[in-house]
Amino acid sequence: MTAEQENQPKDVLVIGAGASGAAVAWRLAKSGFKVVCLEQGPWRPPEDYPTTRDDWQLRLRTDWSLDPNVRNLPEDYPVNDSQSDISPLMFNAVGGSTIHWTAHTPRFHPSDFRVKSLDGVADDWPLDYYELEPWYDLNDRMMGCAGIAGDPANPPRAERPMPPLPLGPDGEAVARAFDSLDWHWWPSDSYINSVEYDGRQPCNNCGPNNLGCTRKAKASADVTYLPKAIQLGAEVRAGCRVAEITIGPDGQPNGATYIDRKGNRAHQTANAVVMAANGIGTPRLLLLSRSDQHPNGLANSSGLVGKNLMFHPYSIVAGFLPNDLQNYRGPLGNMIMSQEFYETDPQRDFVRGYTYQVVRSTGPAITAIGFMAPKVRWGESHHEEFALRFGKGIIMAIISEDLPELHNQVTLDESLQDSDGIPAPRIHYKTSQNTRKLLDHGIRNAVRVLDRAGSTDTRITPLLKPSGWHLMGTARMGEDPAESVVDRWGQAHDADNLFIVDGSVFVTSAAVNPTPTIQALALRTADYICNQRSDLKKT
Repeated sequence: MTAEQENQPKDVLVIGAGASGAAVAWRLAKSGFKVVCLEQGPWRPPEDYPTTRDDWQLRLRTDWSLDPNVRNLPEDYPVNDSQSDISPLMFNAVGGSTIHWTAHTPRFHPSDFRVKSLDGVADDWPLDYYELEPWYDLNDRMMGCAGIAGDPANPPRAERPMPPLPLGPDGEAVARAFDSLDWHWWPSDSYINSVEYDGRQPCNNCGPNNLGCTRKAKASADVTYLPKAIQLGAEVRAGCRVAEITIGPDGQPNGATYIDRKGNRAHQTANAVVMAANGIGTPRLLLLSRSDQHPNGLANSSGLVGKNLMFHPYSIVAGFLPNDLQNYRGPLGNMIMSQEFYETDPQRDFVRGYTYQVVRSTGPAITAIGFMAPKVRWGESHHEEFALRFGKGIIMAIISEDLPELHNQVTLDESLQDSDGIPAPRIHYKTSQNTRKLLDHGIRNAVRVLDRAGSTDTRITPLLKPSGWHLMGTARMGEDPAESVVDRWGQAHDADNLFIVDGSVFVTSAAVNPTPTIQALALRTADYICNQRSDLKKT
């Protein structure tokens, strides 16, 4: 490794080029800020996606696994999850986990921001749904949202830029089942093109959108925000692993030290630092960035950095019908959803609720090895059982609210390190009793739905492993510096030129996928910087 090199100063350094970092880079560059974004993963061109190869289904178990401990690629850092019920899942690349996501994009409900006031648990957010709504709408336009207005489970909102994706035979079958029970359902909002949009092709319903989209029909951050940010002058440096946020004599962050793709150690100076490294990576870096002024880690005077880790625990109920539903056609996680049991009901023995996400399978090998549904058993009856499964399943994923608890946390491991010798994160996470009761309720009702749909073989997975797709809560937002890490704008209480814009800032998790909310919050923070922190634009 060569001696540390110093780069030309920038106005803002963004750490992480995923969903939130890309959105911030675009918005700041649009306002004339000089922005550099450091991403530890590489650019992943669509021609390298697994679906361009015959073995694409098996690569979910190898170099395209969602689990960094399974992928074990040079750009990954290991995670000690031996003390966790759930393994955290993430993808390190320009575009981050949006390359790997299914782009199912519901919003939080208004109640999700007022859990303490309504239900007496957790805490309220320092903002509400309606304050965030303009940035939700902007993000829908930037990413491209396919959907339809009028959902009675959610507030009225702007028309989507595109019509919804087709339901398909599987979606229609489960919709009829919900109708027969008089339960809510609605077509999924999706950041997937149902028609040509913003120069990107429409979805061709090939299926495995969780392995990247070679047509760019799926809105990953590397094909939406980042090209626009780069056109506006932002710089994206791939293959750059940040080792620590550096601190100036005044106790404020002044940039970051990183290791580039050639193994050289370098320093990037900036007037402000924006953390967008996800709910595991951000607390890891803050804890690594100890100094005389911040002895317990950067922005950690409250002691809450890394605490209150939230996932979305999932249960799966899969039903198989006698007729062919062609459930390998169409995007994996973008069919229909039900929020019949989303809000707290005092008649139940748990608080908050859950969403049903009705998902698909994407191929014969995935059906056999068991993705979501249990695997097909080996032996003499294997082919017979496979024939009863392939193309015939309705998979109901129960995504639960996960309430924050201090003992669920990210710490630094004492011995595990990444390939550059930087301490790796250690996860401590246990599924709460409230979550287990919530999931069991969802399982019972999912069985009812699948019975109505005509399932002749229903399989239950009480807790999907791995299922830690959503990483939240480890640098929470709030007004009181003693009870939170950042304020309502994502600005650190301990350093006014440090901002956090990923899922770390979540106060509660809701019972929906978090990415649209992460991106809306990131855009809101970027607007705050543009409108209120012009002092940071000095280069």
